[in-house]
Amino acid sequence: MSPSPLPAFDPLSDAFAKDPYPFYEALRARPGLTYFEDFDVWLAARFDDVSDIVMNDRMVRSLDHIADAEEIAEQKRAGNWHDMPHHSRFVQFSLLDSDGDVHDRLRKQVFKLFTPVMVNNLRTSIQAYVDTLFDALEDRTGIDFVEDLAAHVPGHIIGRILGVPDADCPQLRTWSENIVQFFDIDRSDDRKELAERNTTEFYHYLLELKAAREKAPRDDLLSVMIEAERQGHMSHDELFSTAMLILMAGHGSTIDVLGSGMHALLTFPAELQRLRDEPGLMKTAVQEMFRYESPLPFFHRYCTEDVEICGQDFPRGTKFGVLYGAANRDPKQFPNPDRFDVGRVPNWHVAFGRGAHFCLGNHLARLDMDIIFSTLLKRFNSIELVEETVSYKRGLSVRGPETLRIRWKNI
Repeated sequence: MSPSPLPAFDPLSDAFAKDPYPFYEALRARPGLTYFEDFDVWLAARFDDVSDIVMNDRMVRSLDHIADAEEIAEQKRAGNWHDMPHHSRFVQFSLLDSDGDVHDRLRKQVFKLFTPVMVNNLRTSIQAYVDTLFDALEDRTGIDFVEDLAAHVPGHIIGRILGVPDADCPQLRTWSENIVQFFDIDRSDDRKELAERNTTEFYHYLLELKAAREKAPRDDLLSVMIEAERQGHMSHDELFSTAMLILMAGHGSTIDVLGSGMHALLTFPAELQRLRDEPGLMKTAVQEMFRYESPLPFFHRYCTEDVEICGQDFPRGTKFGVLYGAANRDPKQFPNPDRFDVGRVPNWHVAFGRGAHFCLGNHLARLDMDIIFSTLLKRFNSIELVEETVSYKRGLSVRGPETLRIRWKNI
């Protein structure tokens, strides 16, 4: 099978960061899947194709099912994933990148704290925390919505769930961002060193926190996982890998979608006014924010046996790139997909994934956003962009504004 060439594009370019959707549109218009040599991956951009891949039980996240140890080591060397002892132990292996019985066992240990009922029990404490942030900012005429507000919420909330002191949460964001950056296309030696060093620092911090919880357990997720380890349901490395994943997942993507959601509301002022007039639309508005600018637009799968996708035959071990950001703008699934619609129903987007790897923290992320935007609209009767042009992060695996300067007026 000869790979179909990819139209010229650079996902690390400013042009792609500014607007990736024309490229996604071109991909959806092409027959079958498209080969992307930089990642040695076949890209799926249409909603139906993305859904078929992620729901296919012959697709997995980990190479463990399709390659032996030597082959995996060679692939790591080829992708510059090697010689990263702590990153390999705690980041390259995780709940996110496991499958089958291992994935089910690890997910079971933490799932009960992320159910809709358990998450909704946090509403009062999240509201109180968000109110303190707004109290500190409301006398200012303008802020950077990303750095001054959005960046302070998700990490603190997920940190509290895990058991991290509030004072340490800002450092968690730094570690998380410096670790996660290595998952995008640019895996230079400098970025590699940054990811490994931050993983090591993160691990030693969690070691100390775990030791404190072993002496004095609390009503937090870390204490729950320590008990799971004691009972043999998690290993030492699995506990730390899961803790890191939960903290990292609770930072970047939610910060990004808060920023892009605010940008969308200000880009479509009629929808912002509609939300003010009908606050009951907030839940659907939040779902639309995830669809309109998916914060994690790219994931991968491997096939564990020969498969046929879009009429093409692919051998066992083929890597597929599922473009959630492209699927969520597919006009065959979403009428007028480039319009931001706070009342869009139905809205079966794939921003949280599908199947076994459906996002564990989706209820918490949506609650954070519901509270932040509801509070914002209650407190300020005028909100506008300071700068018309907003710069978005570069990369294929992330989507969110770097900064978002806004002006507001108090009620």
